[in-house]
Amino acid sequence: MKLTVAKIVSTCSGIGFFPVAPGTVTSAAAVALYLLLPGIRDVPVMLILILLSSAAGIWSGYVMEEQFGNDPSIVTIDELAGQWIALVAIPAGALPLALSFAFFRFFDIAKPGPVNSAQNLPGGWGIMADDILAGLFANLSVRGVLFLLPLFHLPSGL
Repeated sequence: MKLTVAKIVSTCSGIGFFPVAPGTVTSAAAVALYLLLPGIRDVPVMLILILLSSAAGIWSGYVMEEQFGNDPSIVTIDELAGQWIALVAIPAGALPLALSFAFFRFFDIAKPGPVNSAQNLPGGWGIMADDILAGLFANLSVRGVLFLLPLFHLPSGL
């Protein structure tokens, strides 16, 4: 029973079993939820969802690693939490949304410096930590780009 619940939770109700790029598909699903459910855009709601998905990811990731080995690719709840971190309190608009997705996928895949090191934490902590940092770096990158766009006389509110 524990493994069944962990599979459902960690794979975001099965998205993790997508045959190609399940992490990217889960990130896209996180963006879709953000767009389709306007209530989750409220910062307190988003922070609660991030905390809940992170806690669930730590637990289910630990269970899944016991069964499938180190950081199984079917575990994608980390992408859900990370993408939501990338989206927290960004300005409305297509450009910030697209940048959030692109930067999160970049930091999650490239794993620069501390993002890579965070994966070395044990169990579900390592599964979640690198995506949490990738989401944080993506959020800060979106803010940086939006701050710099007016310097080049480009609109930031697309």
